[in-house]
Amino acid sequence: MGFGGPGMGGRSVSAVCGKRRFAWGVLLLVVVRSAPLAAQSPAAVRLPPGVTPETKEAIDRGLAYLARTQERQGSWSNRGGFGEYPVAMTGLAGVALLMDGNSTTQGRYAPQVDRAVNFLLRCTTSSGLIARPEGDSRTMYGHGFSMLFLSELLGMTDDAARGEQIQKLLAAGVQLTARAQSPLGGWIYTPDSRGDEGSVTVTQVQALRAARNAGLAVPKSVIDQAMEYLVKSQNSDGGIRYTAGNAGASRIPLTAAAVACWYNAGDYDNPRAKQALEYCQRNIKGSMLVPGHDYYTHLYYAQALYVGRDPRWDEYFAKRRDYLLREQQPDGAWWGDGVGDAYGTAIALIILQLPFNQLPIMQR
Repeated sequence: MGFGGPGMGGRSVSAVCGKRRFAWGVLLLVVVRSAPLAAQSPAAVRLPPGVTPETKEAIDRGLAYLARTQERQGSWSNRGGFGEYPVAMTGLAGVALLMDGNSTTQGRYAPQVDRAVNFLLRCTTSSGLIARPEGDSRTMYGHGFSMLFLSELLGMTDDAARGEQIQKLLAAGVQLTARAQSPLGGWIYTPDSRGDEGSVTVTQVQALRAARNAGLAVPKSVIDQAMEYLVKSQNSDGGIRYTAGNAGASRIPLTAAAVACWYNAGDYDNPRAKQALEYCQRNIKGSMLVPGHDYYTHLYYAQALYVGRDPRWDEYFAKRRDYLLREQQPDGAWWGDGVGDAYGTAIALIILQLPFNQLPIMQR
């Protein structure tokens, strides 16, 4: 599962509605977010519960590391042993920068966000796939993370021309994802394989949900089949297995990711989501470390607990926060799961910035 390792409900939204939502997004940006978090002086920022001054300092150092290591073409690439994955890493790093209050025109890292968008625009193929195959062998990961980043950005940008570019890219991306869905309702590493497995499926579900929230037309049937895929993948112990089509043991990382997807869809009372969360809580305890896929697991488990207002959130966040602060390198980076610095740093920053409640897909 993941990079090199083992492996919404609602009606469709019309293009007209998408344009209206884009316009409202610009208006809200001007009225509500005229002074983004990143642009405020440190004294003016009131830290949310759980975010200590030391945490804010670690976040700032991590963001500075991302800004410093962005490549000239606008991408980020891993220095780990599982491949560079420039498109996927750019999507993840972009999300981390958005959570600091940056857009393409506002915030201390606006230039980095703008260059990241330019890179992803150049990576969009005629089929709608956002990919650079020579660096991303499992292209659907990069496609999904890029769609998530660009969908969240769309409602934040006050540049109408750039907004239209992003909206066009996302519309083609949604169509590609819909075409790539397997007969069982999931997705796998490349768009033409017609297979499926859990981690890629989760990436596409979250991307589609973010796109729909941004006003893009997402076929209801695609979402329904994807959510049914999670149901088909669930074992009797509440956990999610690698693929729906074959028997197998439940996997903690995939189960945490599935809970986040159910909650992204607003399905907090779904009995299957509750069973999956209980499975996670039984298996993620003590040190809370998940061998092999620790950062990946907590990317989604943290979202599930925060968005779902779980009563264990405060205790969980304090433990995970302190662990991440110990793990940060002197240069500001995190090396997550052995995958690499861009991957680990982006995921650590996403988790640590959740209490700022910045992005719609991860808001309470």
